Amino acid sequence: MNSSNSRRSAIRKMAGTAAFATTLPSLASRMEATENALGAELKGRIRHSFCRWCYDKIPLEDLCKAAKSMGIESIELLGPNEWPMLKKYGLTCALPNGAGLGIEKGFNNPQYHDELVKSYEEVIPKVAAAGYNTIICFSGNRNGLSDEQGLENAAKGLKRLIPTAEKHKVTLIMELLNSKVNHKDYQCDHTAWGVELCKRVGSERFKLLYDIYHMQIMEGDVIRTIKDNVQYIAHYHTGGVPGRNEIDESQELYYPAIMKAIVETGYKGFVAQEFIPKREDKLASLKQGVQICDV
Repeated sequence: MNSSNSRRSAIRKMAGTAAFATTLPSLASRMEATENALGAELKGRIRHSFCRWCYDKIPLEDLCKAAKSMGIESIELLGPNEWPMLKKYGLTCALPNGAGLGIEKGFNNPQYHDELVKSYEEVIPKVAAAGYNTIICFSGNRNGLSDEQGLENAAKGLKRLIPTAEKHKVTLIMELLNSKVNHKDYQCDHTAWGVELCKRVGSERFKLLYDIYHMQIMEGDVIRTIKDNVQYIAHYHTGGVPGRNEIDESQELYYPAIMKAIVETGYKGFVAQEFIPKREDKLASLKQGVQICDV
């Protein structure tokens, strides 16, 4: 099963249902230094998280123990029945799941609005009660909709949820995904579309998840885009391009520079590793990814 199908399966289960390369000549030597620094205390300028679905063959309790040992604060894309395990180990869920109809059926289609609103209105209070302040959401696939019609529909549906989100101080975070490789026909596939939707919704309780892997594929120019749109971005995901594997020297992005740019914007939220480890020791890959991003 490919990575996009794995993620679709994980989203459905938990929900209840390009050219810009930042690689530098010194990358290999810097990665070697990073590996030598594994186990060192984290700097604290980036808050570290990772997505549970990338390690779905490892029991959640084992992942919690590993996260604590690495200095990771959060495991995300988990639903309400999994949050108690995080609490047991003093971890948070930087981006909860548990509501919605999956990636393909989102707010751009009015036929799903009633069901989506009901689902999120049931889960948002649970998110707040657990001490969390975000929840993921999706635009859905185009299915023939123009960008303008999709924006109009999505804004209308999301505005129905904003009073609940504002009441409970929970931010709806829509993920930017690529429609070229992994999520064919997905509508929120460019930063500009997502930013325009934020403007139309007009609330601080609706923002974007800027997935660096997905946006490198769709538009590149990662650092400039992040800096120009920082006020609309509430979360970040990583992933190696191409392939969505480790974020080391085997791929085209230079993540230390991207992380430094994120820090320079004043961002205080989480960065989550969302790559599929190729190595046999998957937790070693996770640890390396955290250290690479710990600028």
